[in-house]
Amino acid sequence: MPELPEVHALAADLRARLTGREIARLDLVSFAVLKTFDPPSSALEGTVISGVARHGKFLDIEAGDLHLVMHLARAGWIRWREGPPPLASGRPGKGPLAARLVLDDGDGLDITEAGTKKSLAIYVVRDPRDVPGIARLGPDPLDASFTEETLAGILAGAGRAQIKGVLRNQALIAGIGNAYSDEILHVARMSPYKPSTLTADERARLFEAMQSTLRDAIARSDGLAASELKKEKKSGLRVHGRTGEPCPVCGDTVREVIFADSTFQYCPTCQTGGKPLADRVLSRLLK
Repeated sequence: MPELPEVHALAADLRARLTGREIARLDLVSFAVLKTFDPPSSALEGTVISGVARHGKFLDIEAGDLHLVMHLARAGWIRWREGPPPLASGRPGKGPLAARLVLDDGDGLDITEAGTKKSLAIYVVRDPRDVPGIARLGPDPLDASFTEETLAGILAGAGRAQIKGVLRNQALIAGIGNAYSDEILHVARMSPYKPSTLTADERARLFEAMQSTLRDAIARSDGLAASELKKEKKSGLRVHGRTGEPCPVCGDTVREVIFADSTFQYCPTCQTGGKPLADRVLSRLLK
């Protein structure tokens, strides 16, 4: 799933390509991806793109008085296309192509989603806050106003919730998902199941890990085209997606916990005192 660093870099790449360009139309190959009806998608026709922004994991293309907002979900992506789109073939909505943004000269974006579980969402709105997911977002961890005190308030409000769940909760902190929560906790040397009742030293360590992990990922992605971002993300991860490989810090074997619809990875030596986590949803450290 594209998370804050990838969406940040994707917005920067698209901003350079799209700003000042005129939209010819938005072609919906899968009508289910469009989650709004007022204004209609046809209202984008003839508008000029003034910028591209990010809200958490949401991508926001500003065009005239409207916003074309996308959430790429788990398997969505955007591909830049030069020249007119090819003629459609096959049954609409059965392939990975979900929608096409076509510019006045034929260039544009192919918006795709792999797999059979379709969660990609597109919105055409007058204000980004009209998108429910954006309206619910917590503070952005890279905003200048997000301080260690901000994190302290979030943790205090979460009670004894597991720290990985707090990091992934978009209503508490915007933009961090499964992959970067694994990376942040590895850098902070904390168990994913640790309660969010942290000491002052632990909280400072978590804040620094969050800032360094996200900012390092953004720095690595700086200047990359959209087509290069997935490969860069995978190459820069330390534990997420590295099950069975040696930890780059201590050399211990990276372990994983499997849930119904996702997995997470961690290093026992760095994060759980050498003890493996039981592989079930409500697991605790094995005694």
